[in-house]
Amino acid sequence: MKIAIVGHGKMGRLIEQLSPDYNCEVALTLDEHNNADGAGITSDNFKDIDVAIEFSTPATVIGNIHRLAALGIHMVIGTTGWLHELLQIRELVIEKNIGLVWSPNFSIGVNVFQRVVAEAARLLQQQRGYEAWAWEIHHSAKKDAPSGTLLKLVEEMHNAGWDRPIDQASNRAGAIPGIHEIGFDSAADTITLRHTARNREGFARGALEAARWIAANKGFYEFREILFR
Repeated sequence: MKIAIVGHGKMGRLIEQLSPDYNCEVALTLDEHNNADGAGITSDNFKDIDVAIEFSTPATVIGNIHRLAALGIHMVIGTTGWLHELLQIRELVIEKNIGLVWSPNFSIGVNVFQRVVAEAARLLQQQRGYEAWAWEIHHSAKKDAPSGTLLKLVEEMHNAGWDRPIDQASNRAGAIPGIHEIGFDSAADTITLRHTARNREGFARGALEAARWIAANKGFYEFREILFR
């Protein structure tokens, strides 16, 4: 399977490194030098590409998605900071009859963590003595704060029935791959749930797994929909 990597930073380079484990060939890499204003997303460059894996920036991801969709390219979107456009992108994918998998976090562990957090929120929703918080820290180069993963965790808590405020905080420092923490506190006790990423490998492997799946499928999917199918 031939893939294109759109956004050749740390994540893109790791995906390229791990791609042989998934029988994938990286046939094209695009970055700020050869894809300024989407100049590298052309029919000639993508004529043999099965799937594009997009890990660029919040400022460029929407333009990249539109250009790739116009070429009929299936996609995996790992960039965050664009979810305000989610419904419009879903409509675009359906209109172009292509496949797209997105997630604020492609780590399998984080996707399991989301389910655990949602279940805790569901179980505690009627216990009015508890208050909740959500916190995350990432490396200083991460563009968006709070992270897309933290926002997704908070959304899942509300979807599970939590109807009270959730105090949120974010930090950016050093080279930390990512820590997400959800807590519930009462006068009697504290429950703390935490996921710690040791490196970016889990994100890259999840994206490659998604790419292999979406190459043979059409439609608009969140990663967990195919992970837990």
